[in-house]
Amino acid sequence: MKYFTLILLFFCTLTLADTEYAEPKPSFDNPRKIVFSVTEGSEHALDHILSVANNVLKFYGPENVQMKIVAYSQGIALLNKHVPATAVRVDALMQYEVEFIACGNTMRTLKIKEEDLVEGSEIVTAGVVELLESVQKGWIYIKP
Repeated sequence: MKYFTLILLFFCTLTLADTEYAEPKPSFDNPRKIVFSVTEGSEHALDHILSVANNVLKFYGPENVQMKIVAYSQGIALLNKHVPATAVRVDALMQYEVEFIACGNTMRTLKIKEEDLVEGSEIVTAGVVELLESVQKGWIYIKP
């Protein structure tokens, strides 16, 4: 019984533990720079990336984060303005200055026009190069 109580106490402590910030702590002058990629176009994948981005903003506060989401391959569906549920969420995140970046190579391959994208989307030549250059500049790459 004593062993069970110790295990229970240990797990309760784990669930109540707060995340410790790495130094330097995120701030307006020193924001966390995060770049996400989305390469899948399933409803689940698109919902997941938007939820993760939203959770990060909630945790750190939008003033302490710079964030961009690079969409390429089938993930370009994230920026399709003709899918209202996704487009509304993308637009809401843009209000917090989240950048949404579309891969021009994917657009050309899939015959997607700029006017089909959510307004405010940025287009780059190659999504994967945008990721590489962001990481080289010190951004944290996350693939949810």
